[in-house]
Amino acid sequence: MAEVFEKAGDRSVSCTITFLEMATPPTRPVRPAPLRKLAILRAHKPPLSFYLWLYRTVGAQWTWTDRLSWPEGQLREVIHDDKVEIYVLYVDGSPAGFAELDFRRGHLSELCLFGLLPEFIGQGLGAYFLDWVANALWRPEIEKVILDTNTQDNPRALQMYQKAGFEVVRREDSWLVPNDHFADTPD
Repeated sequence: MAEVFEKAGDRSVSCTITFLEMATPPTRPVRPAPLRKLAILRAHKPPLSFYLWLYRTVGAQWTWTDRLSWPEGQLREVIHDDKVEIYVLYVDGSPAGFAELDFRRGHLSELCLFGLLPEFIGQGLGAYFLDWVANALWRPEIEKVILDTNTQDNPRALQMYQKAGFEVVRREDSWLVPNDHFADTPD
């Protein structure tokens, strides 16, 4: 990644990363679904092109770039791992968002990625989907759930994570490479 930062030069963007955790499973019920036809389906070993389409479409406005710098084999290895689960939220038959859950660390699960396509933000879908995901992150062997967000994410993300039961454990300053750096990255 250092090579990517060197190529991006002074176009990198400062941010503050906030690390959150949930030490006990959620106790409140999942918020009611908005009055639409919704489905949450697991994309088991999704095609790389579909995953990257979701990643780019959801993350473009929030400076999601790290996965775009990964070699294709490394990315495929992660998203096809049996302990990594990718769920896609569908609204009226169309993809509206996705979440990536990682169970590879034994007693710890991680919400690696979570977001909605721009057209679906602000409709109450994020809170509903996050509640569903927060419950899906818990299994009998899980003792803690973690995630991180940063100041380049949706301004309401941190508050939404906290409402879902996540607590801030630390913050650190960092740098991100803007999305336009990866505009010509092949799938």
